[in-house]
Amino acid sequence: MSARIIPREGTTELGVQLRRGGRRISFANGCFDVLHPGHVRYLQAAKQQGDVLVVGINSDRSVSALKGAGRPLLPAEARAELVAALEPVDYVIIFDEFTAEAMLSELLPHVHCKGPDYTTETVPERALAERLGIAVAIVGDPKDHSTRTLLAEIARRHRKD
Repeated sequence: MSARIIPREGTTELGVQLRRGGRRISFANGCFDVLHPGHVRYLQAAKQQGDVLVVGINSDRSVSALKGAGRPLLPAEARAELVAALEPVDYVIIFDEFTAEAMLSELLPHVHCKGPDYTTETVPERALAERLGIAVAIVGDPKDHSTRTLLAEIARRHRKD
């Protein structure tokens, strides 16, 4: 396992250490079930919001609840390893909740980054971020690709064979 993958219980200490070191922390989160260019562009843009990018990965249980039966395709540990290997990512933490509110409360990043499928008004953690003094940034390229679309295309091509 990568040294970039931090145990969930290390979230608060990671935030304390980074802030103590004067680092600006950006935080991004998601399922990252099947990596695609939209994920990479989202994480690249999130990294530009700070000195250090911490990425929260939804646990298998939360992905299944959020995305439905048959998901995730890859277990959380594999998804974390893939995301941790990406150049813009400094740390990865797997979390079990359905939103990133607990992660924000523990990590206390300077900015919470969400993809372009959100607006600042629709970010689930917006009110908490506001109370904690965490900026919310919508980053990444237009949402014209998704894991769901990719899986549908794979299924369509498989049926043709």
